[in-house]
Parts: sequence; structure tokens; C-alpha cells
Amino acid sequence: MTSFRTLDSADVAGKRALVRVDLNVPMEKGKVADATRIERVLPTIREIADKGGKVILLAHFGRPKGVDPKESLKPVAVELERRLHKPVAFAEDCVGEKAAAAVAALQSGHVLLLENTRFHPEEEKNDPTFAKALAANGDLYVNDAFSAAHRAHASTEGVARLLPSFAGRTMQAELEALGKGLDKPKKPVVAIVGGAKVSTKLDLLGNLVEKVDALVIGGGMANTFLHAQGLNIGKSLCEKDLAATARDIMQKAEKAGCAIILPVDAIVAWHFEANAPHQTFGVDAIPKDGMILDVGPLSTERIRRSLEDSSTLVWNGPLGAFELYPFDAGTAETARHAARLTKEKKLISVAGGGDTVAALNQAKVADDFTYVSTAGGAFLEWMEGKPLPGVEALKAE
Repeated sequence: MTSFRTLDSADVAGKRALVRVDLNVPMEKGKVADATRIERVLPTIREIADKGGKVILLAHFGRPKGVDPKESLKPVAVELERRLHKPVAFAEDCVGEKAAAAVAALQSGHVLLLENTRFHPEEEKNDPTFAKALAANGDLYVNDAFSAAHRAHASTEGVARLLPSFAGRTMQAELEALGKGLDKPKKPVVAIVGGAKVSTKLDLLGNLVEKVDALVIGGGMANTFLHAQGLNIGKSLCEKDLAATARDIMQKAEKAGCAIILPVDAIVAWHFEANAPHQTFGVDAIPKDGMILDVGPLSTERIRRSLEDSSTLVWNGPLGAFELYPFDAGTAETARHAARLTKEKKLISVAGGGDTVAALNQAKVADDFTYVSTAGGAFLEWMEGKPLPGVEALKAE
């Protein structure tokens, strides 16, 4: 994206580069259990170090209430050093004398991790004085933490306003991929939105019907839309109080020329458990004591055809109870078909959100999508059309 400054235009040699990264990784028994987020920021760290920059990493960890040794980034520094294949120094604070001394001792091409920014309550308040204290340790700022870009915190937004600021390589890749998804997509565009509740995705649905050509609604959300059309959905998960809202969204979609694709058949079970006895029913014949746990084969075929008719796919949320076999079938088959079309260069596929990533990994196709975002909240707010403070601060003047 040309509207964002990237490392291509940054002069880092001999400079102190404050690099905001996401190191909020899961821990087990004092060790990193999943290093995905560490792996994603290695290219930016290596590039700045190789160009002779002094890499000073800013990150948060957990939700501490003040200084808490259990929420220290020190164990993460050990894993980062192991994967980076070069020493990573650690400072026991992110501002003040300890941070300043560690920064002063740092040589060009070396890496330093500062302690958890959230040990200071001023971080989440985006306190100007705290932002200045962070900025005092840098000559330039690089944000490589898209997953924290929806938060206007001192280390994500405040510092970016005080120093020459650039997008790191992971941030750049995310922004470019998302640009292909909704900002400047290749049309026609189809969106798949699933998950349990309409209430958590009202802004998302409202934004998408204005931007995409077809909107597939699945998961528990679809039940609310079916109920809004007067259909019986048995004991299925449903927000009946949002029936009027669902009808409003469908009317808005019709005015915008966006086709809403709802299930026409469903896999119904009588118990919410793996391998529960189940049957396929049309959505106009759901048993009163049954619950919808997945889209049916006719619905899956309709979704498949919508993918084949599209050039771009944006996906957030599974189509059924994918965590329970065999109610993962609709989601898995759709994911595999999208992956096939992507590999054949017939589809640009962008997906994100925790359950979506888990479902794509379960179907063993995550690597075949054009881009899979692990950003969670930031990805969802981008899909909702909301400006992300950490991204806005990187825009070229």
C-alpha cells in the first residue's frame, strides 16, 4: 500500500529503531507454548539488524495490574533469542533509567527487548507523557503488530505520532492482503460470515452488505436469520430478539445489490456432542426437538458455486460446530474448495479470526489461502470498516 511508509524508505543504519511487536504468546510452565507470533516478526527484526539498526522491541504481555513477575516478557526473550539465532538483551523496564541504560549499551545490529509495556497503566490510557518516555529511547518507530493496531495505546499510536514511523514487514503484508480483500478488491467479492451470534457481528454485517456482491451467513448466526423469515429452527442456537435486526440487514443488502446466501438444508442432531446421531433436513422441516449443527450438502454446494462465481473471498467465522465431528463437514469442504481455487489462481482468499484460523488448520488448508490473519480483534474491526488507530498513525502525510 503506497499510503503507508514501509521499511523500504527507512534509514535505520546506526539508528535506534523502536519496534512494536506482538509477543503476547501462550505460555506453559514458564516456556512459550506456541511461537507463531514470534516467527511472524523475525523478518522485520532481522532486516533492521542486518542494515545496522539498533533493534529495541516494545511489546505487551497479558493483562497485568501493575508490575507482576508472572507477566514478565523475560521468558519470551529466551525463546526469541533461540529462534533469531542471535543474542537478545533484556531490560527490566520499558521506560526510565533501566531502559535508558540498556538502550545506551546496545550496539548497531543488536537486539534488545524491553519489559512489558502494560506494567504501566499509562500504556493503555495512551498517556502523552508515557508515550514521550517510550519515544525517548528511539530515533524512529516501526509497528509490526497489526494484531494490536485497533488499540490506541501509547506503544501503538502515541509513539507513532512522535517519531518517524514505518510499517514493519508483517504489518505491511497484512495491510496489502487486506487491501486486496475489501479496500480495493478484485470483483466480484463474496464474504463468508459464521460463528454463534449475530449480536457480536452487527457492525460487520452492516459494513459488508455495502461492500460485497454476495454474503454467505452460516453458523448459529444463520439460525437467527432463518427464524426472522418465520421458519422453525427447533432447539437450535438463536437470538430471537434480533429477528427485526436480521430483517433490516436483509433489506439493506437488497438495496445495496448484495445477495444474501442462507442455508437451504441443515445437519440436525438431538445432542450437542461429537458423533451424535444426526439427519439432514430442509430448513423448512427442522424437527422441534432438534438442533442445527452444520449446513447441509445442498447449502455447501450453493456456497461452492458462489466461490466459483467470485474473484475475492473474505471469511470470518465457521459454518457449523466445526469442533465436533462430523459437524465440521460444511466448513471443511468450503475451506478445501476455496484453497483449491486459490491455488489455481482463480480466487484471492483472505481469512481471519480465532475460530476461522482453527477451522482452516483443522482442514489443513491454511497455508493455501492468499492470507490468513491471526489478528483477531483488529481483523474484525477492519472488516467492520473501522479505522485502526495504530494503522492510521502510519499513513504517509
